[in-house]
Amino acid sequence: MTNTFAITGAHVVPVTSPAFDGGAVVVEDGKITAIGPDVSPPDGMPVVDATGAWLVPGFVEAHGHVGIHEEANGEAGNDTNEMTGPNMAGVRAIDAVDIQDEGFRDALAGGVTSIVVKPGSGNPIGGQTVAIKTWGGRTIDEQLISDSVSVKSALGENPKRVYGGKGQTPSTRLGVAKIIRDAFVEAQNYRASRDAAAAKGEPFARDLTKETLVRVLDGELAWDQHTHRHDDIATAVRLAE
Repeated sequence: MTNTFAITGAHVVPVTSPAFDGGAVVVEDGKITAIGPDVSPPDGMPVVDATGAWLVPGFVEAHGHVGIHEEANGEAGNDTNEMTGPNMAGVRAIDAVDIQDEGFRDALAGGVTSIVVKPGSGNPIGGQTVAIKTWGGRTIDEQLISDSVSVKSALGENPKRVYGGKGQTPSTRLGVAKIIRDAFVEAQNYRASRDAAAAKGEPFARDLTKETLVRVLDGELAWDQHTHRHDDIATAVRLAE
């Protein structure tokens, strides 16, 4: 199909106006240019007759692991958690997404056109998420919406199970919260030292983990807090405050 066409006859559910039946949705060069119950396709435009069907905006999956925890590749396709340290703010999901994963085709077939792909919840701080389209490219860079949207963090059973099994902190909910709290204190100190060095024109050694958390502190990146129980939610509020 070309990027210019019209869809007619459907039950249409727009984003910002009431649903309607009939009419048309007109797409030109890949963008919707007209929509409504009284809209007719321009003469000569290819038409898709969707009578009896629903036409809705693409769904957005706000929390997924598509492409980094692949459906059919076993261990070779599992890059969900970098569990070699509890604070992995510096890692990025974009570096591990395989857009050939069958999960993308499944998502698109279900109407999901955009996904925020996140690291898993094995670490207190798991890494940076990426927002991508579920279609349209040969590489992830061609499907990219934003290479870094937020930082995934986890409270509760997952990180304490992982690191308790290794005999290291955190092995309890207490330890998980401390790891996160320590990480933000270190990021605050890093920011102050970085800014002082910049004011003096002095060199400063960069740290990708701390730089990422400074971006959270500065409001550039969202903080995605995974929780299991009501007390985890209360802890998340305390951490935020």
